[in-house]
Parts: sequence; structure tokens; C-alpha cells
Amino acid sequence: MEQKEMAKTRLIIYVLMAYGLTYLMGILMWYGSTKGYDLTVFPTAQMMYPAAGVIIGLFLAHKGEKILPAGFFITVLATTGVLIVLALLSVFLPVNDLNIAGMTMSVYNLISQYILIIGSIVALVFLAVAGNEKRAAAGLTRQNWKSAVLIVLAFVGIYIVRTVVSVAVQGVSDGSGMQYVKEWAAMFKNPMMWLNIAALPINYFFVFIAFFGEEYGWRYYLQPVLQKRFGLRAGVIILGVVWGLWHIPDDLFYYTQTSGIQMIFAQQITCISLGIFFAYAYMKTQNIWVPVCLHYLNNNLIPIISGTFSADVLENQTVSWKDLPVALVLNGLCFGFFLLADVFKKKEVQEEE
Repeated sequence: MEQKEMAKTRLIIYVLMAYGLTYLMGILMWYGSTKGYDLTVFPTAQMMYPAAGVIIGLFLAHKGEKILPAGFFITVLATTGVLIVLALLSVFLPVNDLNIAGMTMSVYNLISQYILIIGSIVALVFLAVAGNEKRAAAGLTRQNWKSAVLIVLAFVGIYIVRTVVSVAVQGVSDGSGMQYVKEWAAMFKNPMMWLNIAALPINYFFVFIAFFGEEYGWRYYLQPVLQKRFGLRAGVIILGVVWGLWHIPDDLFYYTQTSGIQMIFAQQITCISLGIFFAYAYMKTQNIWVPVCLHYLNNNLIPIISGTFSADVLENQTVSWKDLPVALVLNGLCFGFFLLADVFKKKEVQEEE
């Protein structure tokens, strides 16, 4: 199979998996939302689709001499398949939530978390024994760690600054001024806050497979494809747009039930701005594990800084039109200016083979 034909085949497979499967499952999300069913497994499963598309493409269309980390890849695909089955069961065979120690828990969501843990541990083992040659062939090498650590620390710093400014703006908007900031800052006196922060590095290794599921598709595969076609900067912006569009089923049926259109626009702002920084991180280090780590931190810091310590905070949000200009300016200033970085001034980009 010629190189161009292989590239075309991979792209078709990727689009079918990342978008075709996402929107097909989105129809079931709509159905489940009309019945009031728990849909928490759907976004978790969806995170796996981009990587699954890349992996299937690599298995079906590659040079004969290509050496792949089969054990790791098969683990990712198996985890994806099990999560899809769980998502289907949650709408076709709904069960009542569990009540444990006064806490309500979704049965299917609980099972999905155990699946992520098992998948992550098994994937780590296969990745460790795969050897440098196989990891390098699949773009899975760990390298440029000095730059990687600095970028992760920079992201955390920017994230904190953005949060403080956002809280301050919210306080001014609500008429409570800096009192709102003081109330938010008081949460850091709660030992649970620091316990959850301390647990972040440990928990990463038990759930990383979900964030790899997205980043291996977006940053490792699709980013070089779009940059080669549209240029380094425009390619990243377009990637942010299509990444945001990929979230539409979640935007309409999971993140909110009342302000879907506003959420879609908010998602665009988030995906374009974060996509710029994630792209910068990947181009700077050529280490896919850096954006995987950044994506994990971005998602898991939300429950912590909200003070809920639960991913439930992501569900049933309300977004107003007046929130969007603030989000656009704030995210643009925090992450958008990284488009001016030196890595975006190069002439060419190499697509992954």
C-alpha cells in the first residue's frame, strides 16, 4: 500500500471512529436524556474514540516493517469496547442508583471507573515491556522531560491565575466584589482540598488511559495532518474548532440541559485556547505524554477548585451569553498568546507515519 493511500485510509478510519461513532452515540445520549437516564458513561467512552481511530488505522494501514506496541494498543481498544458496551447498557438496561453512606452513585459510572483503572494499569504494564523501538514507532516515547516539567508547572500557574481572575470577575458581576474571592479562597483551609491536590499525581496513573484516548487522536495524529495542510498556526486553530465540534453531544445532553447553544460556543472558546497551549506543549517536547498530563490536570482541577471534589460539577451547568466575552478574553490572554511562540515559526511539520 502506497504512503498516500495509507494516509488516506487512516484518515477515513479516524473520522469514522472519532466523529461517526461519537455522533452515533450522541443519538443514544439524546434518547437517554429524554428518559432522564444517567449518561455519565458516554463522555468517558467518547474520550477513547480518537485514539481507537488512530490505532485501528495503524493496524490496518502501515508499512510491513512497522513495529507496533500491540499489547498496549489492544488494551486501549479493549477498554474502549467495554466502555461502549456500558454506555449502551445504561440506556437500554437502566438500573437504579446506589445509595452508599448517604451518597448516591451511578452503577454504570462506578463500573466505568473500575474499567478505566484496570485498563490504565494493564496499559502501563504493556507500555513498560514494549521496548524503546516499539514505543518510538508509535510516538509513545518519554523525552525532553526538563521542558515537559516546566510546561506542566507553567500550565498549573496559568490555570490558577485564570481561576482567580475569573472568580474576581464573577464577584464584580454579582455585586459582591472581592468578598466572593475571599469566600472562594477560604476553601483552601479545607483539608479535603489539599488531600485532593496531593492525590492528583497518584490518580493520574489509574485513569490516564482516558486522556491518552483524546490526546493521541488530537495532538499526535490530527494536529500534524492539519498543520501540514493549513500551516502551523491555522492548523492548530482549525484543530481547536473541530475538537470543539466533537463535544457537541456532550454539550447538549451532558454538560447542560438548558443552555446547549451557549455551551457549544463556550466549548469552542475552551478547545481553541487550550488546544493552542496543548499544541505548543507537544511541539516543544515532541512528547505526547505532556498534553495527556495537561488534559488530565485541566479536567481534574475543576472539581477541586469548585470545592465539590466531584465530577458531578461538570453536569447540568448553566452558561449565559454574558459569560462568553469574559471567557474569550481570559482564555485568549492566558493561552492564545502562545501562538507567538517560536515553535509556530517553523517552516514545515512532519506528519506521523
